[in-house]
Amino acid sequence: MMIVGIVAVCVVLAVLAFLVPRLSHHPQRGTQRTLGAGSRAGGKAPGILGRALSKPFRSSSKAVGRSGAAGRRARGRMPF
Repeated sequence: MMIVGIVAVCVVLAVLAFLVPRLSHHPQRGTQRTLGAGSRAGGKAPGILGRALSKPFRSSSKAVGRSGAAGRRARGRMPF
């Protein structure tokens, strides 16, 4: 279920970044801040368990950042 939610957020951010690049930074930062909080909370578990619990949040945060950047980059490459 979390994977579907992250994919949906990435798609929405990519479309938003393509349509209104300047206004897409705030939702992207908010989403990454929320995922960062989840990563920090999961990382407080001891040892290997902490790394295992924080990894999905870290990779999701990277995916959100990439999708926003890709939308803005695609907009910048448009001829108009």
